[in-house]
Amino acid sequence: MAETGYAPFNRTVDKTNRVLREIEEAHGWTPERRNQSYAALRAVLHALRDRLTVDESAQFAAQLPLLMRGVYYDGWRPSTVPVKASRKEFLNRVSCELAFEFQESEEDLVKKVLHALRKHISDGEWQDVKSTMPKDLASILP
Repeated sequence: MAETGYAPFNRTVDKTNRVLREIEEAHGWTPERRNQSYAALRAVLHALRDRLTVDESAQFAAQLPLLMRGVYYDGWRPSTVPVKASRKEFLNRVSCELAFEFQESEEDLVKKVLHALRKHISDGEWQDVKSTMPKDLASILP
């Protein structure tokens, strides 16, 4: 566990590191690739955030660990959302934010990140998020 001197910060760092480790394990990445797991998490969070309505986005973010919530909101412009995006556009958005090469498809990368995130979101909220997506895009959410 990270030691920041403040228990809530220690917990959020620990939870965020667990999610990043889950992403790395799912991709077969070593811990030395932490920058890539973070970049993948950030790209997926931002694509998802911008696809949701302001209200749904806030409800989703409220369930994220504090540190990931900061990443989620970083650079957010609520007056420009929701951005309508097809499955292909959503995946392309994620891919364009990544500054590294990856072996798998964009869809596989996104699915693995979403699977790691899913463990931190209630069933009800996850269903709300899926219900706001077009069917072709909702199908990639675990």
